[in-house]
Amino acid sequence: MEKLKILLPKGRIYESVAELFSGAGISIKLPDRAYRPIVNQDDLEAKVMKPQNIGKLLELGAHDVGFTGRDWIEETGADVEEILDLGFDRVRIVAAVPSEIDDAALRSRKIIVATEYEALARRWLEKSGLNYLIVRTYGATEVFPPDDADMIVDNTATGRTLQENGLRIVDTLMTSSTRMFASKAALADSDKKKKILELKMLFEAVLDARDRVMLEMNVTRARFEELVKGLPSMRSPTVSPLYGDDGYAIKIAVKKSEVPCLMPRLKELGATDILEYDLRKVLP
Repeated sequence: MEKLKILLPKGRIYESVAELFSGAGISIKLPDRAYRPIVNQDDLEAKVMKPQNIGKLLELGAHDVGFTGRDWIEETGADVEEILDLGFDRVRIVAAVPSEIDDAALRSRKIIVATEYEALARRWLEKSGLNYLIVRTYGATEVFPPDDADMIVDNTATGRTLQENGLRIVDTLMTSSTRMFASKAALADSDKKKKILELKMLFEAVLDARDRVMLEMNVTRARFEELVKGLPSMRSPTVSPLYGDDGYAIKIAVKKSEVPCLMPRLKELGATDILEYDLRKVLP
């Protein structure tokens, strides 16, 4: 089979994606100052590129799968297929201005807009009916106002950096997160499509496991029915008889958020020797 060619994002989101691969059992090691990681799977080949370039490179067909933010797909207009939202690096693309500038002032003259998102900004500015001039930035966009720009269009996770620089959000253009994309050419190839969907399944299993833990406990025969009826579970609990026929061992996979309330409840229902441990993959 021809190797599946994967594009990994350079920069802050690389580690999150590499960790996801690791959770799926795929080791990706990137030597210092290198752009081609060593992958422990013979049918995979990887290269590290800037997130801004990944969508268009997939569209051109030289690579099969890539990981980047939805914002860069929208910005570049890349014609690719989204496979899976990984949920990493959730941000909003926002328009923001210095706090002292009101909305009326924005419409009274031509404004200078600083941004890395030229296409997204232009579409929003045209829709908003503003008279504008765009200045392309290359990072640290929030420092442009008020001296060098009247407005910025930038990404923000919490809005704190904008506030610290005296900016207020005027509008949200879109929300974004790191996602898995595939080229249309790869999806038209039955072997590559199969491998892409297998990766998707593994990643979903890893992501689902991160939200859950396994609880294991013992219960006497007398309280077994009462306990089982009070258990949440993905399907049904796993039940095994204890040595000596004194009761049962029970295992359930539950959401981490349920544990603080569930633990005391389990004790009330007769559970003993309760163990909690992390899961690596969950395949419903």
